[in-house]
Amino acid sequence: MRYINLLDRASHVKTRKCFPYNNTIIFAVPKAFVSQAIGPEASHVRAIQEQIGKRIRIIEEAVNIEDAQHFVEAVVSPINFKSLELKEGEFVLTAGSQSKAALIGRNRRREEELKQIVKDTFGIELRIV
Repeated sequence: MRYINLLDRASHVKTRKCFPYNNTIIFAVPKAFVSQAIGPEASHVRAIQEQIGKRIRIIEEAVNIEDAQHFVEAVVSPINFKSLELKEGEFVLTAGSQSKAALIGRNRRREEELKQIVKDTFGIELRIV
């Protein structure tokens, strides 16, 4: 809640989606407000980063399940994966061996964070293969 209020005060953009991933705070804002949230020359991003002492990223919010692949790509960027498909009521993320290792992370921390983000956003479980 504190981070959401910081974004609102800095950029006057309202969002309800904010989550940690890989030691970064990610804000998902509506597509029309992404550039406003970032600010001129990323001034809003830098101001928030200085206040909280963590890196932040601002990405486009997913409107529906069809946007899931684009949303997950934005969250895990710069890591690339092959595909994200909806199979038998769960998302199946297919990645190569190096990408899979990067997505899982040490002690499965990144995997757990990503699973929680997908569950909170879409209400569907995620499996990485």
